[in-house]
Amino acid sequence: MILEGRVALNGETARLGNRAIPGIDDISVDGVRIETGVHLKYFALNKPCGVVTTVDDPQGRPTVMEYLPEEVQRGYRLFPVGRLDMDSSGLILLTNDGFLANRLMHPSFEMTREYVVEVEPVPREEDLARLRKGIELEEGDTGPAGVSIKGSIGERAMVGIKLHTGRKRQIRRSLDHLGLKVHSLHRVRIGSIGLGSLRPGYCRELDPREVKTLYRMTGFRV
Repeated sequence: MILEGRVALNGETARLGNRAIPGIDDISVDGVRIETGVHLKYFALNKPCGVVTTVDDPQGRPTVMEYLPEEVQRGYRLFPVGRLDMDSSGLILLTNDGFLANRLMHPSFEMTREYVVEVEPVPREEDLARLRKGIELEEGDTGPAGVSIKGSIGERAMVGIKLHTGRKRQIRRSLDHLGLKVHSLHRVRIGSIGLGSLRPGYCRELDPREVKTLYRMTGFRV
């Protein structure tokens, strides 16, 4: 049917080798849209401190799921992509798209995660150099990172950190290794998705273009 030109992808004649994302791309045969039966959802949440990044919590603590709209909680089995410590805040992605979630978390795709961290005292140049090169932790080297001073007041500084790896509590452990105390840790970006003006405790649904960009960043051509 593809060779006969009967299949269309997003309104254009499909070719052998084309790929499509169920629930995002439109596929039709002889002008009739095909329903895949898959309704994928993608949300960005600005997680407040004190909230755990899990679907359920045996200890009864608030979870990221509670910040999704009620109709989404009832109708879709979403889950958080990756983790963000309870005492950290910022961007979390939630979806029911396991394929994309696995690709976003897989280290081979080196998905950039950007953070703003308030530390004390102000890091020295040699501290920044060590962070950029990588810190040796118990399970191995953290690898290179993008590090810059965003500003400072008195003994405290706001440090921007960009990572491609995701070891457990990597930033806090690395800074502690250098004798720097973390006062706050806030994630502002995952790949192409940034927090923007999204307020703490609020979420927004990603639009199809944003989803396709994430797919492309993980090597899936759409």
